[in-house]
Amino acid sequence: MKDQLAILLVVVFLVLLVFFLVRFNKPKINFITYPEFGIELPDNFDIHGIDVSKYQKNIAWDAVKSMKVKEIKIHFSFIKATEGENLVDTKFANNWAQAKKSQVARGAYHFFRANKDVDKQVAIFIKTVKLDVGDLPPVLDIETLDNTAPEKIRAKAKIWLDKIEAYYGVKPIIYTNAEFYNKYLGSDFDDYPLWVAHYFEQHRPRIQRNWHFWQHSDRGNVNGIDSKVDFNVFNGDSTDFENLLIKK
Repeated sequence: MKDQLAILLVVVFLVLLVFFLVRFNKPKINFITYPEFGIELPDNFDIHGIDVSKYQKNIAWDAVKSMKVKEIKIHFSFIKATEGENLVDTKFANNWAQAKKSQVARGAYHFFRANKDVDKQVAIFIKTVKLDVGDLPPVLDIETLDNTAPEKIRAKAKIWLDKIEAYYGVKPIIYTNAEFYNKYLGSDFDDYPLWVAHYFEQHRPRIQRNWHFWQHSDRGNVNGIDSKVDFNVFNGDSTDFENLLIKK
C-alpha cells in the first residue's frame, strides 16, 4: 500500500511539473539593440516592417526605404485606411501612393468598431482602398469591445472578413493582441493570417496558434518619420512573404 501511495505521489508531482513548465515557461528569444532604430529588435527575423497612420504626420517614404542598419531595413508597412463607418485616415492617400512609389510593400488596415454598422464598415474600406499586385492582404484591426457582447463581435467581424474576402479575392489578415484573440476571438478565426501585438516582455507572443506578423514595439525610430513608430517582424522567409502578397 505504501509503495502504491509513493508511486501515486510521484505521478501527481510529474503531472504538476509538466503543467507548470508548459504554463509558465516563456520562450525567450534574443533581442539586439540598434541605436539607429531606438529599440531592441528580435533576432533571427529577416523581414522587418512598420505600421503608420496620421499620427506619424508627413512621411518621407524614400528615406524609410533607403534606411539600412547591419542588413536590417524596412520591407513593409501596414497603413491605416479607415475606422468605423465613415472615418478615412487623413494621411492614407498620400501614404498609400508614396509607399508604393518607394517600393515598400504596403498593406491597408481598417480599425473595427463593433458597435457600428458592419456593412458600412465594409463599404468605407472598399471605397477607400484599391489593391494592386504586390500588396499585402487587407487587415481587420480588432482590439476593442466597444460595449459589445463577444458573440456579437465575432459575428460582425466574420461578416466584414467574408465580404472583404469576396470583394478582393484574398483572405484578410486579423490584427489584435494575444489576450484579446484568446479571450474574445479564438478558434473561430484560426484560418486567418494573424498579425499579433505583444510588447514589453522579451519572448514570442503568448498565443497557441501560428502567427504571420508580430508587432513587438511602439517606440521605434525610422529615417523619414519624425515621431515614434510601431515595429513588426514577419514570421517567415522571403519566399513565404512573397507568397502572402496579392498575385492578381
